[in-house]
Parts: sequence; structure tokens; C-alpha cells
Amino acid sequence: MREFFGIGGYQRPADGFMSWQHILFVSCFMAVMIFLGIFLGLRYKHRSEKEKNKVLIITAILMDSIELFKIIFICFRNHDPMAWKLMLPLFFCSIPLIALPLGAFSKGRVKEAAIDFVFIFGLLIAFMGTYGAGNNFGTYPVLCFDNFVSCLTHSIAGFAALYLIISGMVTMKKQNIGISFAILGVYCVAAYIADIIIPYNYMFLMRGDGTPYDIFYNLVNGNKVLYPLIVVALFMLYIVIFYAVFYLIKKARAKK
Repeated sequence: MREFFGIGGYQRPADGFMSWQHILFVSCFMAVMIFLGIFLGLRYKHRSEKEKNKVLIITAILMDSIELFKIIFICFRNHDPMAWKLMLPLFFCSIPLIALPLGAFSKGRVKEAAIDFVFIFGLLIAFMGTYGAGNNFGTYPVLCFDNFVSCLTHSIAGFAALYLIISGMVTMKKQNIGISFAILGVYCVAAYIADIIIPYNYMFLMRGDGTPYDIFYNLVNGNKVLYPLIVVALFMLYIVIFYAVFYLIKKARAKK
């Protein structure tokens, strides 16, 4: 148990990014995520909005509670009460920590936009933060607390996206796209400021850290202006493309 939780430091070597252990480990999380997303989505599809929202409330509380426990535990494990500065919810994959509660507890356009935001990014976060997490799986042994909690929170984001679309809570109204841009923009600005002050690499705005963002980091030779602008532009572009594809599919289905 001491080894699993990393108390005193992990003694086992990292199994390696994209090793069979890595792929098998995250695939188990993805299988459970997909099953629960589809199962609960279909189960609540024809129920009232209040009942549907209960699942969203539980999901939001669960995700935030796990993340809070992780921060407290790592501060305790590292004997460093200030370790939380490197674990602020300012990573790209941390956005659901804010968006999920917004979708669960707010009303009106803010609720709609927050739900759509989780739907747009949830599955991307789930797969990029598990299969693409070279920063974690290249550093720690696969079966450990850090990887387990990371896969769990990323899977919850993916589950939420599946549940929201299948249960019928997603609206994807075009007039709400501005709110999605605002949520992302505020996050990026806050992350960039934290990156400079601490310093750190929130939202991967400073470097790729073994993730696919390294492609763009190397492309511009780590330029401190161009690289973060490219990262933010990719996020914005992804939202636009997602909306476009969603409406193309919706239009094609309407013709049938």
C-alpha cells in the first residue's frame, strides 16, 4: 500500500508511455466509462429534467471531491503544505471541475453552455488524458495512486459527455458558443498568469511535457509567444469544428 500511494517515493520504475501495461490500464477505465455513460444515459433518457440533473449533480460532486482529496493527500505525502500550487484546477483537463458544477447547479443559458462545454470536451479530455498522458505514464509506474486518480477523473469527464448527449441534456445552441469561448478564454488567461507567477505549465501553455502538444512546441522551437497562442487557437478551433460536425450530423439525420 505504501508503494501504491507513493509514500516515500515510488520504488518501481515507470512501465513506459504506450507500454502494454499503460494501454491495458487505461482501456479498463475507458470500458467502464463507456458502459456507464451509455447505460445511465439510456436509463434516464425519458425521465424528467430534474431526475436527469441528479446524475449530473452526483457526477460533479464526485469529480471535485476526488480532485480535492488528491490535492490534500499529495500535500501530506510530500510533506509540503504548499504543493497545492502545482495542482490548481487550471489544467485543460481540469475545466470539467468547474463546468460540471456549473451545468449541475446553475440555470438558463449558463447551464446550457456549461453542459454543452462538457459534451464538447469531455471525450477529448478522457482519451487525451489517459492514452496521451506521456507526462504521467512516462514518469510513474502504471499501477499507482497518481495514475489511478488521474484516469478516474478523466474518465468521469468522458462519462459525463456520453451521459449528457444520450440522456438528451445537450442543447448545442449556436447562441451559446460565445459562453463556451468565454469559459475557455478565462481559463487560458488564468492558467497563463499562474504559469508565469509560480512558474508552472498549466494548460500546457509553456511546453508539451510529453503530450501531443510537443508537436506544436517543436514546430515553433518553443517560442514563448507563438506556442501558447497556437494551443489556445487549437482549443477554439476544436469548438468551432465540433459545432460544425454536430450540425452536419443533425442535418443529415433530419433528411432521413
